[in-house]
Amino acid sequence: MKTIYILAFFLIPFLSSSQNPLAIPPVLTGNNFELNLQNSSREFFPGVSTNTMGANGSLLGPTLILNKGDFVTMNVSNNLGEPTTIHWHGMHVSAANDGGPHTVIAPGTTWSPQFTVLDHAATYWYHPHLHMKTAEHVTKGIAGFIIVKDDDEAALNLPRSYGTDDFPLVIQSRAFDADGQFIVQTAADDVMLVNGTIDPYLEAPALVVRFRLLNGSTDRAYLLGFEGDMTFYQIATDGGLLGAPLSLTRLQLAPGERAEILLNLDGMQGQSIRLKSFASELPNGIYGAASPSPMPVATIPGYSNNPLNGSDFDILRIDVVSPSANPVTSIPATLVAQTPIPEAQAQKTHTLTFQPQQMGPAGMANGPFVINGASFDLDVINYEIPLGNTEIWQLTNMSGIAHPFHIHDVQFYILDINGAAPPAYLQGRKDVVLVPPMGGTVRFITQFNDFADDEVPYMYHCHMLTHEDAGMMGQFVVNGPNATGTVSEQSAFFAYPNPATDAWKVVFEENIGQRSTFVLRNSVGKIIRNVELIVEPEVQIPCSELPSGWYVLEVRTGRQRASLSLLKM
Repeated sequence: MKTIYILAFFLIPFLSSSQNPLAIPPVLTGNNFELNLQNSSREFFPGVSTNTMGANGSLLGPTLILNKGDFVTMNVSNNLGEPTTIHWHGMHVSAANDGGPHTVIAPGTTWSPQFTVLDHAATYWYHPHLHMKTAEHVTKGIAGFIIVKDDDEAALNLPRSYGTDDFPLVIQSRAFDADGQFIVQTAADDVMLVNGTIDPYLEAPALVVRFRLLNGSTDRAYLLGFEGDMTFYQIATDGGLLGAPLSLTRLQLAPGERAEILLNLDGMQGQSIRLKSFASELPNGIYGAASPSPMPVATIPGYSNNPLNGSDFDILRIDVVSPSANPVTSIPATLVAQTPIPEAQAQKTHTLTFQPQQMGPAGMANGPFVINGASFDLDVINYEIPLGNTEIWQLTNMSGIAHPFHIHDVQFYILDINGAAPPAYLQGRKDVVLVPPMGGTVRFITQFNDFADDEVPYMYHCHMLTHEDAGMMGQFVVNGPNATGTVSEQSAFFAYPNPATDAWKVVFEENIGQRSTFVLRNSVGKIIRNVELIVEPEVQIPCSELPSGWYVLEVRTGRQRASLSLLKM
């Protein structure tokens, strides 16, 4: 197999040396949408047929243009010959319409969710979400843009002629074997595709153009910019427009993230400019940087042989042609007023810890990774959230590689990253955030409004799809006024010191005086201790005799339970 991969590494860049016109996905509009998921093939390299999957075609799918307030029907027909799902990434829909791993579309059947579009104008996307098959189905080609329009966006002087001055760009790194077939779980993703096109060029008019950027890669992050450090203007994050355009020369985009930017090409007719990823500037610990981890001994097999890692490379060549009719020639001063959620409104804080399932250099960069000590289980609801709750989610990454965290159902505002305010390009509505490695912490605030379902859960997970498929995912249900479920987590508690050498002191805020069961497991799930104790404000858990490594403490009080990740040094 090593010989095959090395052959593909030398062969494929040679075959893809000529440039190709950028494919622009076709558009579907209206209130009823038909998506046919199908197997097909595509000739990425001369004379080589690659097996693909697509929606209404051989690769990717049409762009769905929706209007806020419209009631829409999505008829998704599965002709793949195997189960799949379709998730409307970033959109605020009910759990039954969300398309997560519980909503399986059987082969030969059609799934027809219906919902009112409640989202702000922004760029969203759709893709499969079948547990343990997401990476494969997305890598082979099933994905498409969703563009939501609303009155606020329509009132602005922005480019919005699709395919003329408003261009969708899904950026994906892919790996091929010597037969030209996709490889899913590998660090040999050394071929770049934009809208499914290798080595693409785009003819863009000499005016202000809009790019809708989507990182649709399985694992890779990008630091995007234009050659010569040309200034561009970010106007939107994952979930909507910013308050004002943000002047940038670099924009980091992790898997699943979207951004909309404006580039002023006025007066540049006849010139060419290249959109690039300046991966040499990515900090170690992000997939795509020179090293996938800040730990020198933690690496990914084959990672250092990938020429894209830690190197600057081209994404798209833009050839500037004559301006089109009714050009936009200036950048607006303001966009849409922002209404972040005040932190003081939060009624609950959830703490999530990311860590490798097994300690050691290999696990710190490769995983498999778990959240709060547990791998994903379709039958376990990790959180039950009351409808209308305002919550802070605190994400701490104790692994050696950054993880892009995505939550379904809601958009959020980032409060801080490693204790500091987020950079300006992350201060809008978001549904994906990259959590730094080696103890990095992100806090965000969100509200769970409109939809409640006691049975069908929403997901939260790492959007590195290989990590998600390997179990780095959890799920929650939102309970409405008539919900019958019980809260599945203990009232707030935390431990210090963590890591510890002699003992952890576990501090409780509520349930004082109640008898609880304390279960301590090691990193492979083996029970080390199982004792009943009376909950006091502080309970001491000795650990001096334990081997160094990760542990999970579960506290059960009646029907309530919660877990906490602990590190013994």
